[in-house]
Amino acid sequence: MNKVRKAVIPVAGLGTRFLPATKSIPKEMLPVVDRPVVQYAVDEAFEAGIEHIVFVTGRNKQAIEDYFDVAPELMETLRGGGKAEQHGTLERLLPGAGQTTFTRQQAPLGLGHAVWCARDVIGNEPFALILPDMVSYGARGCLAEAMDVYNVSGGNVIAVEECDLTETHKYGIVGRGAEIGTGFEVTGMVEKPAAGKAPSNFYINGRYVLQPEIFALLETQERGAGGEIQLTDAMVRLSASQKFYAKPFSGRMFDCGSKEGFIEANVAFALARRDLGDTVHDLVGNLLRDHETRSVAA
Repeated sequence: MNKVRKAVIPVAGLGTRFLPATKSIPKEMLPVVDRPVVQYAVDEAFEAGIEHIVFVTGRNKQAIEDYFDVAPELMETLRGGGKAEQHGTLERLLPGAGQTTFTRQQAPLGLGHAVWCARDVIGNEPFALILPDMVSYGARGCLAEAMDVYNVSGGNVIAVEECDLTETHKYGIVGRGAEIGTGFEVTGMVEKPAAGKAPSNFYINGRYVLQPEIFALLETQERGAGGEIQLTDAMVRLSASQKFYAKPFSGRMFDCGSKEGFIEANVAFALARRDLGDTVHDLVGNLLRDHETRSVAA
């Protein structure tokens, strides 16, 4: 079994759901409390043992590359101003020299195409895929848990979570087979199945461990839903010759690609902070009581 050393993080999306904010700021740089969304993805990758991050970028994403670079003037200002804590935090978050690669997706042709753009950097070895809009919240990162299954099963691993059976039409759903380690064998994958047609209530939540053979399939993959090259379509083709396994995530994901999920993530992460939790708890409680009072008065 080959070690998973590299992770792909696609960051080329336009973020139209967050306009006008994302007119000049990449959606991946929007903060959850005090860290950009993309930082959570990178932290999760390194926690899982990843050694090298491949960012698939697009136009107007220079801010992401700058963020993961040294800022000499800022660091000197913090050092000279006696702000050792902030200086230390920035140093800890900075990837090491040679640990990141940026490659360009030159046209918005879908997630499958974005993954394919990383083929030459990944080479002929398994890799992780992290969708940064999906922010992991739990005692351990979602990718680390998926790696637990990969280290037992090999093959391809998809992280999943459970949803209500009435909601399966919104997601990519996997069929549940025999248990292996803390996961199970995938018996099928269906993208947004019609009501009553889902093979289970386990939906794909944005974390993958994939074998390099997926690149050859993506190169010839026809456009699917939305006129884009869909990763799920290529995974279904790959499943004809390789095993897929699923790992149910013990925490939860926040979909920061939606406004509701982004707000929810900010509240959840703030409540979990030792320096902010009590204050935010009181603030949210006061806002809720004020909202209820105004609603009754109306």
